[in-house]
Amino acid sequence: MIRVLHMIGSLNMGGSQTMIMNLYRHMDKKQIQFDFIIDHPGQLYFADEIKDMGGRIFLLPLFKGGNLVQIRKAWNTFFNEHPEYKILHSHVRSYASIYFPIAKKHGLITIIHSHSTSNGSGFTALAKRILQYPLRFQADYFFGCSKIAGEWLFGREIVHSNRYYMIQNAIDCNLYRMDQDIRDRFRNEIHAGNQIVFGHVGRFHTAKNHEFLLEVFSYIHKRMGESQLVIVGDGDLRKLIENKISELKLQDSVVLVGMKPNVNELLQAMDCFLFPSKWEGLPVTVVEAQAAGLPCFVSDTVTQDVCLSELVTYLSIDQGVEVWGDKILHSDLTRKNVSADIIQSGFDIAASCTWLTDFYQSL
Repeated sequence: MIRVLHMIGSLNMGGSQTMIMNLYRHMDKKQIQFDFIIDHPGQLYFADEIKDMGGRIFLLPLFKGGNLVQIRKAWNTFFNEHPEYKILHSHVRSYASIYFPIAKKHGLITIIHSHSTSNGSGFTALAKRILQYPLRFQADYFFGCSKIAGEWLFGREIVHSNRYYMIQNAIDCNLYRMDQDIRDRFRNEIHAGNQIVFGHVGRFHTAKNHEFLLEVFSYIHKRMGESQLVIVGDGDLRKLIENKISELKLQDSVVLVGMKPNVNELLQAMDCFLFPSKWEGLPVTVVEAQAAGLPCFVSDTVTQDVCLSELVTYLSIDQGVEVWGDKILHSDLTRKNVSADIIQSGFDIAASCTWLTDFYQSL
């Protein structure tokens, strides 16, 4: 059995964490086991589940810019104390260039995994970009959730090399099949009645563009009447989002359910999925929404790789709230079963786990 060390930063319910946990749940633990390094001790959403599956969690200090010596010492000490690891699979790009040389010095094979297409803006984003650049010369292998995510972090030369692999953000389609009992139960919980329920899944982060999301829903709600917006997720911007809901007088029409492990069931309660992100890698939530049969309205900043069926409609954020609202209001919101399309597109979790197991074992 091979123990693969994943550097993940936090165990919160973000996109990359969800993708890794989807894989981990379906891996044959007799062949491959996942262990995790984190640097955010207060974000442990998946911790109990990881331990139940036999995984280990290690806490190392967070890089803050001025603690370079501490970081190097901590990673050196870790590898000295844990010589059992031969593979380091990192999902944290911001300072992997600091610990990758240390891992390689201790004989580990290194994999860097790109899950995004932007660092945001400002000085911090520039600093991250500078720190990330050496990774294209340090890592042994490169993974990306999409071609765009790979090219953004590694450059085109690496993406077209034999050391780059695109790893689909795969799911178990069976978990998302329409179940009327589940739909009725969750709609009763949110007092939806016969209303049209719009949905969104995403952490409360600038990239997810929640203010625009709320403005679009407000536009629709004023014209449609009987409608609700259910937002699954949480994060640092929660207060800002709550204030926006109050500003738009949507307190009775928007439901913030927080972070939930049963996203597949919550999607059953929805009739339409909205995803106006400013930037993304390959959002697994859009794949999940399609698996649940929901019409999806997605910003054109999101890669076309996530369009696995006829359910996805792309719109530009620059077109504004009215264009989004009118398009949704005049669209067919009928649910459709497109599981076969998703599996055929390579997003089947069983196939992804088989490939990843073979890859780890080949190293």
